[in-house]
Amino acid sequence: MKVKNCYIYILRLLFFSFLMFFLVNDALPKKLSAFLTYATFNSPGQGPYIETYLSVNGKTIQYVKNESGKYQGTVQVILLFKNGEDIVNYDKYEVKSPELADTLDLNFNFLDQQRYSLPNGNYDFEIQIWDLNSENKPFINLQPLVMNYPDDEVIISGIQLIDSYQTAKEHGKITKSGYDLIPMVSYYFPESVNKIIFYSEVYNTKKVLGENEKYLISCYLQTLEKDKPLGNYIIYKKQSASDVNVIFSEFDITNLQSGNYYLVVEARDKQNQLLHQNKLFIQRSNPRIQLKLEDIAAVSIDNTFAGKITDRDTMIDYIRCLEPISTEMEKGFALVHLQSSDVPTLQKYFYNFWHERNPADPEKAWQTYLSEVNKVNLAYSTQIQKGFDTDRGRIYLKYGPPNAISESYNEPATYPYEIWHYYELTNGQRNKRFIFYTKDIVTNDFMLLHSDVTGELSNYRWQYALYQRVDPGFDIDQGPLPDSWGGNSKKYFDLPR
Repeated sequence: MKVKNCYIYILRLLFFSFLMFFLVNDALPKKLSAFLTYATFNSPGQGPYIETYLSVNGKTIQYVKNESGKYQGTVQVILLFKNGEDIVNYDKYEVKSPELADTLDLNFNFLDQQRYSLPNGNYDFEIQIWDLNSENKPFINLQPLVMNYPDDEVIISGIQLIDSYQTAKEHGKITKSGYDLIPMVSYYFPESVNKIIFYSEVYNTKKVLGENEKYLISCYLQTLEKDKPLGNYIIYKKQSASDVNVIFSEFDITNLQSGNYYLVVEARDKQNQLLHQNKLFIQRSNPRIQLKLEDIAAVSIDNTFAGKITDRDTMIDYIRCLEPISTEMEKGFALVHLQSSDVPTLQKYFYNFWHERNPADPEKAWQTYLSEVNKVNLAYSTQIQKGFDTDRGRIYLKYGPPNAISESYNEPATYPYEIWHYYELTNGQRNKRFIFYTKDIVTNDFMLLHSDVTGELSNYRWQYALYQRVDPGFDIDQGPLPDSWGGNSKKYFDLPR
């Protein structure tokens, strides 16, 4: 057993991290709340590696007195990198909290960073973490990991989010390019955080383009719903080809509205040909920036298709069906104003929505979408929901029809389920899947159980939830998958038919 003393920084809680291993319930015994992210890099001559960044909420662990009479907590971590049945790399270690004179003020996070060499390949990355001073069981999380760093292509590393940085006095594990980089162990940016600071690297430009050849780096934000850069959030940097080029930059997001975004880093040659691109999903909460009634008051609907829709209930229904393709700000506006606004206001909002997406022919854009809404209403409506309100309807409208659907309604060991497979999404993600299931097929209401699409519900223990049909008391967070499965879910997930 190793105790990691590489570095542990205390971060005062500036914001609530929405992605956690456990949600804290104050009415129950303490449950560990932690968040782990990672980024992959390549070291010329040494090969690819992964950096892991772990943040533990100091309020959610048990503290005991150590030999020096101070209070201290200890978290046990196991990391496994598996290629098929082979364990390629492995670590088991302890992370200790700072020593405390008392436990009255636990308003801090403590961090740990590790680095592991991994050859190119596809891996299952398993994380096990638990509080050594608590009787609570370990939490286990499994997620896929791809290492792809060929030496004959221009490749951009993972994108590391930075909480803060300072000039390095000596080289250490957190040092890159002469700076000590304190990781931001979250993809969530609340209103109190006004900067996105990020670090990335570009490899092999000298080999591919030629030594000192010029090329262009673009860094920008784009919404999850619209596949184009946001005009106020673009950075261009000219680079000279080298073995490794460093990207270390930041955006001021004081006025960035709430929503789901990609932070994009891309490299282009002098002919503007894309050499490589990498994306990182982030979320922003900024309630101060809202779409207000006065923002659409000046919109003219004279002689437009929206002006002809005069029935209020019809207009409300049409706006409600836009939710799957709406930005977070648009969703917020509809939530607040949909039931209280008059018909002209709803007409203006509706027309402005489609004009922003297709200024040349907003009516055609709406009619095309309405055709898809009619399809999902016919296929997925339930006794209490229209099709566009269901999980399957939302996914269909947001991403389009899947390329393949594997349906299994009668397997003896699982709830009825469907696996949807997309070859490529409009935002560039490839080979992605959604798993829906129902505990009562009579209602036709299939809930989303898991997806490997960025920004969607992720539950890599989804098979355990399906298995609860034959063992309702089975703990889906603990224990191995039962030997007697009796189903095809894994096969259909790996090889959709």
